[in-house]
Amino acid sequence: MKYWRGYVVAAIFAAITVVLMQMGQRFTTLVDMVYPYVTRTLQDMLAQWSSGVDFVLWQLFASFLIVLGLASIVLMIMFKWNPIQWLGWVLACGTGIFMLHTAVFGLNQYAGPITDDIRLEVSEYNLEELAEATTYYRDQANALAVQVSRDGDGNVKFADFATLANQAGDGFHALTYEYSYPIFAGNTLPVKPLGWADMYTSMGITGISMGLTGEAAVNPQIPAVSLPFTMCHEMAHRMCIATERDANFAGFLACQANESVEFQYSGYFMAYRYCYSAIARIGSPEASALAARISSGANAQLKQDMKFYDDFFAKHRDDTATKVATTANDTYLKTSGDEAGVQSYANVSDLLVCWHIQQIVLPSITEEEKPFDPYDESQVDLSGLPNAKPTEETTPNG
Repeated sequence: MKYWRGYVVAAIFAAITVVLMQMGQRFTTLVDMVYPYVTRTLQDMLAQWSSGVDFVLWQLFASFLIVLGLASIVLMIMFKWNPIQWLGWVLACGTGIFMLHTAVFGLNQYAGPITDDIRLEVSEYNLEELAEATTYYRDQANALAVQVSRDGDGNVKFADFATLANQAGDGFHALTYEYSYPIFAGNTLPVKPLGWADMYTSMGITGISMGLTGEAAVNPQIPAVSLPFTMCHEMAHRMCIATERDANFAGFLACQANESVEFQYSGYFMAYRYCYSAIARIGSPEASALAARISSGANAQLKQDMKFYDDFFAKHRDDTATKVATTANDTYLKTSGDEAGVQSYANVSDLLVCWHIQQIVLPSITEEEKPFDPYDESQVDLSGLPNAKPTEETTPNG
């Protein structure tokens, strides 16, 4: 029996995790009412604790576990331990960590979408509306692309990592107190630079947030044009905005609400990329023609930044490492309750289109409409009313 104790412990941890997930999925309303506020407080406490050091704490813990695992293998060989028993305790350790993660953060996957909290109506849209939104984000990026600082080669030259990290919370502060969105009233301590950046770059990983330590961390090697947006994305995760789609949208909102032109450009740059990619994925002749037309409208600076972004990941990404990392991330997201998996990142285009319709298109239509004046006979149908002065439109012929 002693050989199976580790498996029994692992099974207990796994069962508790499954029960938590089933409860989160079944009682979504209750989760949305209570859980995010409790975990947001916990994340704030953990972030305050982990901010005491400049490095990423969970990476230190991960290193310790790796060393411990390797040491246990050596000891197993030396003392001829039973490998089946060893594997059981390894599984127990892994399931225990995932159970803790689910309890302190993971159930946010089952909370209501961010659209409910910011009063954004999400509805079906057509290709024309997608193209209009993409054009809008392109035009905003065009205007901002000529305002940011650039080096001698014409590439963007933003402030250093620490400066940007300190500015990232400003957009969330504005969303909370100027836009009255309480969902963004979370911890805005600066994000940390990820260690082992070369490894994460080869995997195409731009940032990681860890609920167990309350740390939001960003790969410092990624192109500068996407760095502010990624910082806001990871900071949104620490605010218990769990799904990748919602974190991407929160990142955009925080960037466009930030007074820094660097954050604004990064937000609109990424919004344009996501919406443009949504058109390109359709693949129809009409969509391809629209994508080509919209792309041709990008100015020289925006085109250069788009190319630099694509070339960077094409140059540094290792196909095998990226495939492994993407598969692992997709499995984690689906296991945690996000059915879209890694596709959730790209699904932010749905929210970007609806935001454009609600915040840009509809207000412009309302402003163009002539205000109703009950004393304006041209706006009031007086036909059929006795003693009403007939207008040109209501006067009978002859």
